[in-house]
Amino acid sequence: MAERAVSLDGRQADALAAAAVAVRAHAYAPASHFHVGAAVLAADGRVFVGCNVENASYGLSICAERAAVCAAVAAGVRELRAVAVATGLDEPARPCGACRQVLAEFGRDLHVLLVGNDGKRRETNLAQLLPEPFTFADIPDSAEN
Repeated sequence: MAERAVSLDGRQADALAAAAVAVRAHAYAPASHFHVGAAVLAADGRVFVGCNVENASYGLSICAERAAVCAAVAAGVRELRAVAVATGLDEPARPCGACRQVLAEFGRDLHVLLVGNDGKRRETNLAQLLPEPFTFADIPDSAEN
């Protein structure tokens, strides 16, 4: 996948942030009480959302970012342009390492919009958050080699 700079205009960023904030209300977090919503923007302009879903067997929990990516993939998407992650923290939170790796699979040049309380935002990109992802190019005999 070719790397290119991805940016969002103000309207796109606002809409993506609003989608992440809205879906955060549906998070299922009985253990941590840490509600997270995510929205991914597909290359074709569609937006897909996900929220974190905890499980009593903690390892089975799923993060909001991965839930949003799964929704996009289920709809046939294979390339993402941006992700917004919304939490109830004052300072916007970054995706965990597992989510960064999954996001890299579908857009190594993703624009990343982090949203905290009162709409506080921080913008970055996936290359800064995960500068050297593990890719299929690292696997001998993969389709990407």
